[in-house]
Amino acid sequence: MQTKAGIKIVSNNKRATFDFHILDRFEAGLVLTGTEIKSARAGRVSLRRSYVQARGDELWLLEAHIAQYEHGNRENHEPTRPRKLLLHRREINKIIDELNQKKLTVVPTKMYLKDGRAKVEIALARGKQKHDKRADLAKKDDERRIERALREKYR
Repeated sequence: MQTKAGIKIVSNNKRATFDFHILDRFEAGLVLTGTEIKSARAGRVSLRRSYVQARGDELWLLEAHIAQYEHGNRENHEPTRPRKLLLHRREINKIIDELNQKKLTVVPTKMYLKDGRAKVEIALARGKQKHDKRADLAKKDDERRIERALREKYR
């Protein structure tokens, strides 16, 4: 799926916006091996159960599934290995401070290729309660009904 010039979205994490209130977004680079980037270019990535964790003064993407490259050899990568995120030091410090002080979490919202390089959009987020999720579903359902009614009316 091509969006802006030079950006190809590889994977969207729709669960992130359903399960969390998104507060702030950051673009992070990703340290990948050769077979991982080939598999990512083929779109074989899932961010469904993934999350970001601070280890020391670095951020790591955990549980992101990048399928093994089908034409790889015995040096193929492990699909869910931890991957280091690349951000500016001030961004890392801000995220770690928010994590510690405000009890937030960091979730990946999408992975994309920007000028041939793998990027992950990560977001500082606060978990939603069950009633928040139900309200969001009801709102989305109402919007769908209104859209459908308008389409029917103006046919």
